[in-house]
Amino acid sequence: MKPTAKQRIAVLGMGQMGSGMAGRLAEAGHDVLGYDINPRTRTDLAGKGMAMADTVKAALDGRDVILTSLPDPKAVLAGWLGEAGLVALAAPGSLCIELSTIDPGTMREVGAAAAARGLDVVDCPVSGSPAEARQGKLVLIAGGERATVERASPVLSLLGETWRYTGGVGTAKVVKIVNNMMSMGNVLIAAEAFALGTAAGVEPETLYDVLSVSGGRSHHFTKRFPNALKGNFDPGFKMELGEKDLALGIELGRTVNLPTPGASAVRELYALALAEGHRGRDIVSLLAMYQAWSQRRNS
Repeated sequence: MKPTAKQRIAVLGMGQMGSGMAGRLAEAGHDVLGYDINPRTRTDLAGKGMAMADTVKAALDGRDVILTSLPDPKAVLAGWLGEAGLVALAAPGSLCIELSTIDPGTMREVGAAAAARGLDVVDCPVSGSPAEARQGKLVLIAGGERATVERASPVLSLLGETWRYTGGVGTAKVVKIVNNMMSMGNVLIAAEAFALGTAAGVEPETLYDVLSVSGGRSHHFTKRFPNALKGNFDPGFKMELGEKDLALGIELGRTVNLPTPGASAVRELYALALAEGHRGRDIVSLLAMYQAWSQRRNS
């Protein structure tokens, strides 16, 4: 890891992704202080050696770089625009990097409010798993003023070897939503097809071995299905987050008057998986849902 100038960084939102990125930046030699709204999360991470603050105000005090990694638009609005949010409390001139997967309208709203207070804003959703966040192997999608994105590049380069510039604030969120629509659809169709193949008599390992080098494969197929074959559905990307991102895509379609019937159908099946008990599991547990259907119909 290349040495970089030490910076005082706050990370707001210390879930799987936020804590992974915080750990990566701390390992690189930066002074990193985390905050999470959940007291248990703060306690657990402090017990693992992560520097944690008890309030947003304490987390931001003296910090010149602020990262937010939050679960949904409501949390971003509260974290940025709330009475005790970063727009009110961050020092003018601070660099604020928003890493969540949210709608572009919310991103533009918080970005404009931050800019009005003299804060530099980068819209930077990420693609990858918590393990990849910890290893600095994320794919980052960056939007904002080019000079501001360049200012953020030393931090971004530690989080991911690959990052792309998309335009102004909000454009990166659009790209991330579109990417996740594709990803959720890929996993769903792969799960349905794979369950069909095994139900029709092909051994799972043989089926995976062939499909992993065939034209129907995808990044998520080769990344996630080996775990599924072992019955491991520990979350790299939780089912409920997949359903949330599909909803964001459908709503984005409504804002530009573009129907999204395919994404709507995919979202219904993710919602069904949640209803059937797959909340908290990786999105590849869609395969387990299809396998359970097959067993019920053949028993």
